[in-house]
Parts: sequence; C-alpha cells; structure tokens
Amino acid sequence: MSKGKDCGSSCVRDVIAEIIKAQDEVAGMMDNGCCDVSCERSIRDLLSPTANVPSNTTVPFILNCKDCKPFIGSGVISRPLNGGGTFLDCLQSPIFRAKKFVDNDKYEGYGDHESNCVKLELLIPVTMGGSQPGPSGKGKQVCDYFPGNSIRNLRATGVCITVDLDCFCSITCLEPTTPLMATREEMNDAMDKFNKHD
Repeated sequence: MSKGKDCGSSCVRDVIAEIIKAQDEVAGMMDNGCCDVSCERSIRDLLSPTANVPSNTTVPFILNCKDCKPFIGSGVISRPLNGGGTFLDCLQSPIFRAKKFVDNDKYEGYGDHESNCVKLELLIPVTMGGSQPGPSGKGKQVCDYFPGNSIRNLRATGVCITVDLDCFCSITCLEPTTPLMATREEMNDAMDKFNKHD
C-alpha cells in the first residue's frame, strides 16, 4: 500500500489512531485548542471529562475523499417487520466511529509496514425521540443528514465497514458523544454479517 499521492502524509491515519487510543482509554476508565470543534479538542475533551467518570465514549468524525467530497458510508442490515419476518434496510451516513485498525499480521516479513485499513462503524444522526429522519436533498453533503434543528444525537448501528485511509485527505471531528445504542437485534444481525466477511 502506498501513501496517498495527493496528500503526501498519513495525517488522517494518525488522527484515527489517536481517536481509537482515546476511546479505548475511556472504555478502560468506565470499566473499573484554539478551535471550538477540532480533532485535538475532541480527543482532549474525551479524555478530560469534568466528572471522575467519563460521560462520553466516542469521537465521531467525517472523512473527505481526495476529491474533497464527503465519504458517505453505506451498509445493509436485516430488520424485523411488524407482522413477522425481516426486511433488508440500507443505511447511509457520513458520520463514523473508529473501531480498530485491521490486523497487521498479514504484513509480517514485509518490512516496517503499518496497515492503513481501519474498521469504522456507521453512526446515524437521530432526533430527540431516536428516529432517523434520513438525508434531505440528495444525501451527497454532510449537512443533508442534519435537516433543520431536529438532530439531537447519533445512533450506533452495529454496521461496520473497512476502509483504506490512504483514500482520504481530510478528517473533521465532531464533539465527543455517547451514541445511542442500536437494538440488540440490529447489533446481532450486523455482527453476524460482519464476522462472516472478516
């Protein structure tokens, strides 16, 4: 894997690594700048909560492709029908949570290679009641997923994708948050599908 030609560095990978490190540190604590919104500030806020117990678990972020357009991740999840059975629902979102870097074991013996592939979970913007309004407009811009002033939180979906960070030139971090959890059925279905392709 080569570095992105247009960007010349692995700054996106470095930020993702810091986010994963901070989220892992917060998860461990929970178990026993100059910009109002920036990745550094979001990481610092996640690690420096005002109370003794961290209140947030995630630094959500947006990735931009080399053409400067936002990356809209997508996945399909099985959902229950009211009358029984299931249907397949397509999810799209420009908001992600970093889960972990892909295992480097396959690169052993090839020198000092670090994987730039990372597993990301799609986070869906939701209203106060937890409903997903879906994107307005064409769903090609980040703001299309935040219609009006209705969005109050993000929902974890359990839908994970693996991306190559060499394909991105910029990252925008949102303020730290604790996403609402997906239902157990959604998480189980997503994890079953994810593990089959892992």
